[in-house]
Amino acid sequence: MVNTFSSSSFQAPSQILPQLHGLVVLNKASGPSSNRCLMQIKRLGQKKIGHAGTLDPLASGVLLVLLGQATKLSSYLQSGGGKIYQGTLRLGQITDTWDCLGQVLEERDSTGISPEAISEEIAAWTELREQVVPPYSAAKLDGKPLYKLARKGTMVERVKSVDISQAQILAMDLPFVRFRVHCRSGTYIRSLAHSLGMRLGCGAVLTALTREFSYPFGLEGSCTLDEIEADPAVLLRALRPLREALPAWACLEVPEAWVEAVKNGRHLPCSCFAPEANHRKQAILMYQGQELALASRCEEGKPPYWEVTRGLWSQKLEM
Repeated sequence: MVNTFSSSSFQAPSQILPQLHGLVVLNKASGPSSNRCLMQIKRLGQKKIGHAGTLDPLASGVLLVLLGQATKLSSYLQSGGGKIYQGTLRLGQITDTWDCLGQVLEERDSTGISPEAISEEIAAWTELREQVVPPYSAAKLDGKPLYKLARKGTMVERVKSVDISQAQILAMDLPFVRFRVHCRSGTYIRSLAHSLGMRLGCGAVLTALTREFSYPFGLEGSCTLDEIEADPAVLLRALRPLREALPAWACLEVPEAWVEAVKNGRHLPCSCFAPEANHRKQAILMYQGQELALASRCEEGKPPYWEVTRGLWSQKLEM
């Protein structure tokens, strides 16, 4: 296991920041868990923190860190967007975790597997509609993570739906195969490698994985944990406003007279905005550059109105 997690992670933070509200695209290193990364940022004064989409310790790349009011966007980000991964698998091995960090259960000869057979199997990923959830994963059964059950000897087999739009081979240096996958949230790349190995009869494990894109952010403008710990001001410079997380939503400026009503969760008449501003079903309600709330347009009433579905305001908003 290659652990690039810096030893500086265990030093006292050099600066405590006020609670921030927004998103940070973290370029996670291979080694630490997603939660470990959050704990290190939390020590910089970010008590309200979360992320959208867990990355396994082996994986690197885009981890969307949600700070303050942005934690309320987690379900929207994880349910509505696609992801792009670049990975490497090794033929001829089976482990209990389905990646190279697990205990080796079996070694098999893969020399007879042709590049054509591998290409066909990876291309067939786009036809998959279901996959088995890895027994060592953060998925839960009755509130308990599967990895905790697996450690106690209880191996739970669960199947979930998947949607893979693209799958391509980038390079082959057998027994290693490098590939790229475009998929919906919740896809286990370890499971793709494992099932491919089972179909080929030689076994396969994931040896490297990078998340290149997690809707709507890529690695451009990202920062690393080491950079943040060396200079906490990096967190401020990397902060993205909440509205960037939902680019398909309308942004509507709320008239001052209606701000308190929105903060109290009351409906907002569509007539508050120009007719062309009411053409979408979902909107982020804004006031003076700050996100007030998420809203859905309802046409059941007369006249139509915007219904507040999630408050986003913070104490910094003053009237």
